[in-house]
Amino acid sequence: MSLAYRFLFLPVSAARGTGEYARALEIARAVAVRWPTADIRFMVSCQAPYAKSVPFPTELLDRSPTLQPREVADTIRALRPHVIVFDNAGRTSLLQVAREVGAKVVFVSSRPRQRAKAFRWRWMWRIDEHWIAYPVLLAGALGAVERLKLFIVRRPTIRFLDVLLPAEQPDRAATVPARYGLTAGEYVLVAPGGGAAHRSVPQAARIIGEAVTAIAAQVPEVLWLSAQPQTSQLPANVRTIQLLPMAELLSLIRFAKVVLTNGADTLLQVIALKRPCVAVSLAPDQTIRLRRLARHGVTLDVALEADVIATATVQLYQDADAARANVAKFRALSLTDGLGIATRAIENLLPRSGG
Repeated sequence: MSLAYRFLFLPVSAARGTGEYARALEIARAVAVRWPTADIRFMVSCQAPYAKSVPFPTELLDRSPTLQPREVADTIRALRPHVIVFDNAGRTSLLQVAREVGAKVVFVSSRPRQRAKAFRWRWMWRIDEHWIAYPVLLAGALGAVERLKLFIVRRPTIRFLDVLLPAEQPDRAATVPARYGLTAGEYVLVAPGGGAAHRSVPQAARIIGEAVTAIAAQVPEVLWLSAQPQTSQLPANVRTIQLLPMAELLSLIRFAKVVLTNGADTLLQVIALKRPCVAVSLAPDQTIRLRRLARHGVTLDVALEADVIATATVQLYQDADAARANVAKFRALSLTDGLGIATRAIENLLPRSGG
């Protein structure tokens, strides 16, 4: 009898955790394709905007998994998963429980603080794989202290996941804009991240809203992806969506005339799909990434000011030469699809029998 693999995904469920969930979900979907009989489960906060729409069996917690270690530990002991993926979530005690039940542990970090946690001595002994959720040029190469610790401990395996690009079916991808009432090649896609802005820029949502209104006054169609319901009056040519599958997001990026985004995951997808782009930083870690990108000759960021954002976006929309020059910058970058890397790494962690 073949072995049915068991997987547990724990994405951080804080207000800014929508990106982590999207990444965990696409990795889980890739796992389901590779191992159709796999038992795949999630644990997320009931307060997360995606809590009731996870397409896998899900245990809802009152708060983020990191803040409910007892409940998570009980589930790990009961499920005894083969692989646990902690995406910016987790505690030392949970890593220890995972080791006790024989689970392989993957920790995904997308911000400096989480990366530093994964390089703690006691974490390194308990993690099998540490995936850094950006390419080296944005996340930064391993530092001297990190390399020294790896030399001493000889674990975990470090991998950089450049960008996640779920497979698109061309015939379906082309129909996605129309499903949202959009004309392919004519709309501006506003995708500033799914979660709330960092506490250092609490005014970000208001500024983005003002920029959207200003952009809509000069272009015929705008689609705004926002995890927060919009209560203010928006122009008639602005459509809003709260959540959508990553494959559909990629289709909307592919057929957008211009994309306005932040300095996180969506930016890399825009670059990989080579669409004209304006980026704004909504958190300190995003500022660091955008600065590193600029050092590689790809300057996309503008100040977090509504009129500046709108002007830059409209210019790319109206000026074909400016749009081509914007996309030409991407030639300096080479991004690898992280989904394939993640799937192969998980395969190496699994027991050799079954599947």
